[in-house]
Amino acid sequence: MLRYLTSGESHGKLLIAVVEGMPSGLAVSSSAIDHDLARRQSGWGRGGRMKIEKDRVEITSGVRWGKTLGSPIGLIIKNLDWENWKDVMTPGLPAGAVEKRAVTRPRPGHADLTGGLKYDTHDLRNILERSSARETAARVAAGAIAKRLLEEFGIKVFSWVTQIGGVGLDPTDTISKDPATLFEMAETSETRCPDRAATNRMKERIDEAKREGDSLGGVFEVAVVGAPPGLGSHVQWDRKLDGRLAGALMSIQAIKGVEVGVGFLAGRLPGSKAHDEIFYKETLKKSSKAGGDFWPAARRFYRKTNNAGGIEGGMTNGEAVILRAVMKPIPTLYKPLRSVDIKTKKPFKASVERSDVCAVPAASVVAEAAVAFEVAGAFLEKMGGDSVREIARNYRGYLEQVRKF
Repeated sequence: MLRYLTSGESHGKLLIAVVEGMPSGLAVSSSAIDHDLARRQSGWGRGGRMKIEKDRVEITSGVRWGKTLGSPIGLIIKNLDWENWKDVMTPGLPAGAVEKRAVTRPRPGHADLTGGLKYDTHDLRNILERSSARETAARVAAGAIAKRLLEEFGIKVFSWVTQIGGVGLDPTDTISKDPATLFEMAETSETRCPDRAATNRMKERIDEAKREGDSLGGVFEVAVVGAPPGLGSHVQWDRKLDGRLAGALMSIQAIKGVEVGVGFLAGRLPGSKAHDEIFYKETLKKSSKAGGDFWPAARRFYRKTNNAGGIEGGMTNGEAVILRAVMKPIPTLYKPLRSVDIKTKKPFKASVERSDVCAVPAASVVAEAAVAFEVAGAFLEKMGGDSVREIARNYRGYLEQVRKF
């Protein structure tokens, strides 16, 4: 079973990720992980923290001479801002020494108050440090390794932003377009939007919110290209891949909703227009696209539309998996909302932590990691094996079965 755990606080010494279940023989490099970490830190509307942190990963275990061993992989990302928080966050600091920076004013929209009630602490820094989206840097590192595994078998994960603050693209603008092309265009955009005019509108909206001391949310999409049919299962609720993907996306800080394919639009369409008709081709050709010798080279059954978003009955159907998620505005505002001090019980303006105006572009990169990890897990469950070579043999055998169906 493929799984990972993360540890660390926003202003602590470092972040840790441990990845377990990755097969042996997979080529992994810290530079590839660093590339995704840098992508997570970019985007119009990011705050001052990004000027301090220059995330780099250190692979501490599970990899030798550039290849995985099959044992747990240890990853460390140091927090450069730790130097400014040693007196507050050092684990061995004597009791009472942190009172000068204790947080007693919960911020609306954050985990502060509920976390304080749950874990019985009146210093809400004990909550906000871990609930912070800084934790997602460790997730991106873990997800980068999952992406590397998927790439070995011709499966790629892309993302792009469609809306920020109510401006941008409609889902119908992207659902039928090539994900690789959309991704390539998004990578050159300061908002990760694959449309230059929409990018400019988004930047203007972000600048306006910044002047007003406000924040913005938005919508992004994630696509998985090259996945074969049959990942996931219909036989139990917790094996349905769309359920697992939705859960992974919803676990990202500030995500409030997930759609698959056309999503909520399906509720407004008649069945004759909502479902994807199935076609069959008699001959197969070598594919130069994603997949190479793998899928979609073995593709006989196909669909001309993809309203289902590549998943039917909780399983991939061979089309691109298309997911969409909405991120709420960041709840830390420079024009703070009203709250109540948990110590004095008096009303106050909520405290302000250094924050972004908009982090939707960053969230889309985190979502790539979350989706990649779930798809990689489903892929390993289906294909099995303890080494990349063994999995490749099993995968080719499965695709041969699909070819002859």
